[in-house]
Order: sequence, then C-alpha cells, then structure tokens
Amino acid sequence: MAPWTPNGYGPSVSPVRRCSRTACSSPAVFTLTYVYADSTAVLGPLATYAEPHCYDLCAEHAERLTAPRGWEVVRLPTEGGQPSTDDLEALANAVREAARPAPSGNEPVGQGVEVGRRGHLRVLRSAQTHPER
Repeated sequence: MAPWTPNGYGPSVSPVRRCSRTACSSPAVFTLTYVYADSTAVLGPLATYAEPHCYDLCAEHAERLTAPRGWEVVRLPTEGGQPSTDDLEALANAVREAARPAPSGNEPVGQGVEVGRRGHLRVLRSAQTHPER
C-alpha cells in the first residue's frame, strides 16, 4: 500500500525519478533512448523531463547495459551522473553524430536548417555555406 501524505488526501509522490527496470527502486541517473532507424542505443545523463519513449536507469543497470546484436551503444560523457541543462538536446546531437557518415571533405559544414516538423521532432537539412569571395 502506498504511503499517504500527512493531510491524508492522497498518496505521496517522490520527487526522485526511479530506475525503469522492474523491481529496482534505485534513483535514476541516466536516460536510455533507442534510435531504431540507426540501430543505436544512446545512454546519456538523466534527461530533464521523463519522456514516454525513454528509459531512466540507475548507475548499476546503466553499467550492465547491452544492446541487441548488430546495434551500437553510444555512451555520452556524464558529469558525475548529474543532469546537465539540456540533456535531451545532447542526446539528439549524439545520435546525429553517430548516424552521420564520415566527411569526405567536399560536403558543406554548418548549422542545420529546419525544413519540417512531425510532433516534437524536427527535420533538418545542412545549411549551405559559401566561402567569402
């Protein structure tokens, strides 16, 4: 039975996010995201907000994480397990970097230009940069 708040009006809710693994009550310190199109699992610092398609993991489960055969695991550097100011953007950037082919030297380099949206996801195209003449 869940503990009740002192005023007796409902169950108390812990402000600490817990590990998503069944029967684990340890606090979450990492967020796991799967990028199915790239067969990549990205493990990074705890996201600022709990997302429906992400999994929060404790340090023990994050350390033992394995991916399916043929998948790559990208582990983002963490600052002692402390969440950064923009963890979700860091995860998205790591996935983009992992999926990007090695530069051949003649491709444009620069900021992406948004060309469309689908829900909370953005479609980006590389901005064309022209050297000064």
